[in-house]
Amino acid sequence: MKNTIRTAAALAVASLVISAQAEPTSPGYVEFGKITPPGKGGEFVEVQLRSNLLNLAAGIIAKENAEAAKLIRSVELIQVTVVGISKENRTDLDARLTKVRTDLEAKNWERNVAVQGKDGEDIAVFTKTRGSEALAGITITVKDKQHAVFVNVVGDIKPEQVVALGESLNIEPLKEIGVKIKHDKGDDKGDKGEKGEK
Repeated sequence: MKNTIRTAAALAVASLVISAQAEPTSPGYVEFGKITPPGKGGEFVEVQLRSNLLNLAAGIIAKENAEAAKLIRSVELIQVTVVGISKENRTDLDARLTKVRTDLEAKNWERNVAVQGKDGEDIAVFTKTRGSEALAGITITVKDKQHAVFVNVVGDIKPEQVVALGESLNIEPLKEIGVKIKHDKGDDKGDKGEKGEK
């Protein structure tokens, strides 16, 4: 979680250079809605990295890693929200988390990962497919005792590319979900029953 917060904070600084644009119309885009901050002194980071900044980042790393640059250019939007949980916003965050997940399932997103940890971690990962080969979007929702995290990646990317995207941009949740997706795809033929609900 600390790595997530540091990454989100760094992305927030970079995103200040982005000019206002219309919201994406891609089926992979998710509207998280207004998320209540934790109150005075609490952590709250909200980031949107759009294609113009992502293309800039791709140009910077292209000479060192052409494949990573190509992958980054295929992404339309990355949005990350990290919010500290307090007594002022706990009820709202619980409701927001439930609404986001319910809406995704209603719109035929596939739940690939669902984890209820012994220390209170609540993790859900959804993907929206584009045809049979690529993803239109990936959405990650995480809640533990101290923070809630909402991540949405929009773009024409393949499941096995998610790890590389997370590593290229140093976004920890993407690294983790990429590993999960690759694992699920590998097990799909032999153990379909352990994947999320259809």
